[in-house]
Amino acid sequence: TTMQMKMFLTRLGEGSRMVVTGDRTQVDLPRGTASGLVDAERILDGVRGVSFNYFTAKDVVRHPLVARIIEAYDRDDGAAG
Repeated sequence: TTMQMKMFLTRLGEGSRMVVTGDRTQVDLPRGTASGLVDAERILDGVRGVSFNYFTAKDVVRHPLVARIIEAYDRDDGAAG
């Protein structure tokens, strides 16, 4: 949730680095519950010292079929608008 993400991010210690990983397409929170990952991306966009890295199906290092599955879902999402 947004509150959990804020609690986590505000624990960063001096001289530390933090990495948060997640997949915005796999949020399984109850309807109406905000995703801490999605909100953090929106809230922290442009904050100096914070960066976001995005991966595509080309970055998948699992079974080659997984990349094709991701591409199919991406095409479907694009068609749905």
